[in-house]
Amino acid sequence: MKALIWVVVIAALAVGVTLLARHNTGYALLVFPSYRAELSLNLLLLLAAAAFVVAYALSRFIAATVRLPRQVREYRLARRREKARATLLEALHEYFAGRYAKAEKAAARSLELGESAEISAVLAARAAHELRAHERRDAYLGHVAAGDGVLRTVTEAELALEERRFQDALNALKRLPRKHTAALRLELKAQQQARNWEQVLVLAAELQKRGVFDAAQGEQIRRYALAENLKRRALDSGALEEAWDRIPAAQRTDARVAVAGAQCFISLGGCARAHRIIEDALDAAWDSELASLYGECQGGDTLKRIERAELWLKSHPGDAALLLTLGKLCAQQELWGKAQSYLEASIATEPTYSAHFALARLQERLGNADDARRNYRESLDLALAQLRATTGGRRRTPI
Repeated sequence: MKALIWVVVIAALAVGVTLLARHNTGYALLVFPSYRAELSLNLLLLLAAAAFVVAYALSRFIAATVRLPRQVREYRLARRREKARATLLEALHEYFAGRYAKAEKAAARSLELGESAEISAVLAARAAHELRAHERRDAYLGHVAAGDGVLRTVTEAELALEERRFQDALNALKRLPRKHTAALRLELKAQQQARNWEQVLVLAAELQKRGVFDAAQGEQIRRYALAENLKRRALDSGALEEAWDRIPAAQRTDARVAVAGAQCFISLGGCARAHRIIEDALDAAWDSELASLYGECQGGDTLKRIERAELWLKSHPGDAALLLTLGKLCAQQELWGKAQSYLEASIATEPTYSAHFALARLQERLGNADDARRNYRESLDLALAQLRATTGGRRRTPI
C-alpha cells in the first residue's frame, strides 16, 4: 500500500512539473567576460538538479570509500566475536558433558580469540584440573589476574579444596576484602578440613543467618564441631575444662557433645565430671551410647550410681547397654549375683562382644573357668564378625 501511494505522489509531481515547465517562458542570461549564454529557465533548473544529484552521489561514494576500512575491521571483529562466542559455548557444553580434553581446547581457543577472557581462562583451568594438568591449570589462571580477582580467588580456593590443600584455600580466601556466601561456604569446608572447629562454629552461625542452612543442618554442624573441638583437648585437662565451660548449657546435653565430653574426661581420669555430664544428658534425653559410658570409669560413689542406673532401667527396661553398665557397676561393687544377672540379661537382649567379655571376666573372678572360656570365645567371635563387617563396608565404599 505504501509503494502505491509513493507511485501516485511521484506521478502527480511529475505531471505538475511538466505543466509548470510548459507554461514557463522565462530564461536565464549568464554573462562571463567575453562570453554570454542564454538558457531557458527550465533547462537551468534541470541542469541544477542534475548537478545536485551528481554532487550528492559523488559525496556518498567518497564517504563510503573513507568508511570502507573501518567497516571491514568491524566486520572482521564481529566475525571473530561470533566465532569466539560459539567456541566458548562449545567449551561449556563439553565441560558439563565430562569431555574435559575437548573443553580445555575449546576454552583455550576462546581465550585466544579474546571472548570473555576471564570466563574462558577459568573454564580452561577447571578442565585442565580435571585432567590433572596442574601446570596448564595454573597458566590459565594467570590470565585472570588482571581481570576479575574474585573469580580467580574463588576458583583457586575451590580447586585447592578438591585436592585437600585446605591451607592454600584459606590463604586464597583471605585475599577477598568481603566474602560473599559462596566464599563463606568454601571457607567452612576449608576450616573443617583444617580441623579449626572454633572457626567452623562461627562460620556455621553466619551461614545459617544467610539462609544457607536450616536450623537442623546448622545444629548438626555445630554439634559435630563442638564434639571434635573437645576431642582436640583430650590431652590437657585445663584446656578441656575451659572448652567444656564455653559450651552453652543447652548444647551440653546433646548426645554427641556429651559422649565426646564424657570420653575426654574419662581418658584424663576425670570420672566425677564425666558422670555428671552423662547424668545431665540422660536426664534430658535417653541415649544408649551415653548409658554404656556410665560404667566405664571407676571412682566416686558406685552405690549411688547403681541406684541412679536402676532408676533409668525402670524407664528403659530392655536397653542392653544400660544392663551392661549395671553389670559392670555391680561387679565393681562386688555384687556378684546382681552383676551376673544384669550381664546375662544384656546378652539375652542383644549379644555383644563387650557384654560377653565382661561376663567372662566376672566368671573368671568367680572361679568358673569353663564359663569364662566360653564367654571369651563368644566375645572374640563377635568382635571378629564386627571387624569383618566394618572392613567389608570400607572396601565397598569406593565401588
